[in-house]
Amino acid sequence: MSHIGPIGQPDKRTLRREFLAVRNRLTADDVREAADSLAARALAMPEVAQAHAVAAYVSVGAEPGTLTLLDALRARGVRVLLPALLPDNDLDWGEYAGEDSVAVVRHGGRMALSEPAGRRLGPDAVTEADVVLLPGLAVDGRGLRLGRGGGSYDRVLARLDRAGARPALLVLLYDSEVVGHVPVEPHDRPVDAVVTPSGVRRFTRA
Repeated sequence: MSHIGPIGQPDKRTLRREFLAVRNRLTADDVREAADSLAARALAMPEVAQAHAVAAYVSVGAEPGTLTLLDALRARGVRVLLPALLPDNDLDWGEYAGEDSVAVVRHGGRMALSEPAGRRLGPDAVTEADVVLLPGLAVDGRGLRLGRGGGSYDRVLARLDRAGARPALLVLLYDSEVVGHVPVEPHDRPVDAVVTPSGVRRFTRA
């Protein structure tokens, strides 16, 4: 495993800055090659291969790329749901029907996000997914994910729990973002697996 920063108790904000700085040094070729490998790894997973519906997202900037995976899922006939950020940081959902079905939306001073341009299905639509792809910056040996800090996916996970839904929770990362430890808060939930360009690591969820 790779580690970024000291193995002490760095806070989440510090870790986010460090991981984002490393991503920002990646070239377009680095991102594209990783996206192809991530798609191949994810598509070979049994839970993805058997899924009828996948809740995902469109990667932005130097995030581990998702579009190759989204297009492959759609080509297989899988229903792909994409999030749209609401004013309270919760997520609505819409269907992905190719790159023309996505529009770039800027939310205040934050990053521009690629969101579904068509009909919105409501926040509960995510409970119909067999697999949920969670964005992140790192994951540790317990399967605990370091997100970007907006709390949107904490709401998604809570909604899944309330509905009794148990989709496979996956996070797509670069190899260096699988680390020994990330800071934990009481609401943090582990993912089932992390997919990196070099392989898949699974975790046991309680």
